Amino acid sequence: MAITEAVENYLETILILSQKQPDVHAIDICSYLGYSRPTVSIILKKMKDEGLVSVDDDNHIRLTDAGRHVAERIYDRHNVLTELFILLGVNRDIASEDACKVEHDISDETFAMLKSHYRKLLEKAAKNK
Repeated sequence: MAITEAVENYLETILILSQKQPDVHAIDICSYLGYSRPTVSIILKKMKDEGLVSVDDDNHIRLTDAGRHVAERIYDRHNVLTELFILLGVNRDIASEDACKVEHDISDETFAMLKSHYRKLLEKAAKNK
């Protein structure tokens, strides 16, 4: 299974939900993403078969190390890009929507440079306070 934009979104969603609640179930993912139960079940089975998630006897969904790696990478991109866009003057909601689009396609090199620049901006702002 290729790590597609859709898979990245599912993994990121599981990460976000797991930070907000003790257990993540398929219905939580359905609610968060607005997808039907059958659609989520199909993708979850594929992600489980690929070793990106595990599902226990109580149907609690957890990220494996491989799944967590992808989820954290995408979530970091989302957060940094959102905050950078806000610094540029973009409305928070639009910044978040745009970050969600860009986070999947931006190269590692470009993202690393943007993240570095963002951190420098934050350091400079902190020094000026």
